[in-house]
Amino acid sequence: MSRSASDESVFQAIACPTRRALLDALALGESNVSTLMASLDVTQSAVSQQLAVLKRSGLVEERAEGRFRYYRLRATPLAEVDAWLGRYRAYIERQLDALGQVLDAMPDDPQAPVPPPSTKRRSP
Repeated sequence: MSRSASDESVFQAIACPTRRALLDALALGESNVSTLMASLDVTQSAVSQQLAVLKRSGLVEERAEGRFRYYRLRATPLAEVDAWLGRYRAYIERQLDALGQVLDAMPDDPQAPVPPPSTKRRSP
C-alpha cells in the first residue's frame, strides 16, 4: 500500500519519543487509548494526537469495537527506515572494527606504553 505525498513520513513519525513509545507499546499487542495512556503516563489528548500521526504514516491500524477503538502496530513501513539505515551499517562496522583493533593493541598492563595506531587504510 503506497502512501500519498500528504501522508506523514515514517521518518517524521518515529522522530518523536512519545510516538516511539507508543510503537513500543503496540509491539506488545493491540491496545486501546486508555491502556496506552496508563502505560505511558500521558493525557488522552496527547495519545490520540500521536496515534493520528502514526496512522497517517501507516505505522498503526485502527479498528472499532463498540464504543472503543483499538490500535495495532503495522511495522511494514519501517522497512523504509531499515533500508536507509542499511547504507550506514558498513560504515559503523568499519568504525567498530577500528576501535576493536585499538583495544586489542592496548597492553594488559595499564602502565605499559600504547603503540601508535596503524596508518594503513583498510579496503571496504
